Amino acid sequence: GVGEFEAGISKDGQTREHALLAFTLGVKQLIVALNKMDTVQFSQDRYNEIVKETSSFIKKVGYNPKSVPFVPISGFNGDNMIEPSPNCAWYKGWEKETKTQKASGKTLLEAIDAIEPPVRPSDKPLRLPLQD
Repeated sequence: GVGEFEAGISKDGQTREHALLAFTLGVKQLIVALNKMDTVQFSQDRYNEIVKETSSFIKKVGYNPKSVPFVPISGFNGDNMIEPSPNCAWYKGWEKETKTQKASGKTLLEAIDAIEPPVRPSDKPLRLPLQD
């Protein structure tokens, strides 16, 4: 059947739209948190299926899947949010590789902590759009 993932990544899906918007607006770094994994009993097959489809899709948008951590989580139960979940023993963790760093971890918090701070052009003049 069609699950929430399939609906989100379909031609007019919200996941697809958000990834495209993020890339278009200049968001350089991405984390894919696969939520509600508790509803599929932390199925490794379902995880692999979603990672494969999402990797293919974000590559078409312009992201490099090797630089994107994929983290299976359950926000409701807190699995893999702050600490590695015992419900997901098969999950060996995420790895990401960018031009400047290699990082790995198991949780969403570690993936967030591995985001590289953007360069702030503090030597440039400030530009502020004003609207009346």
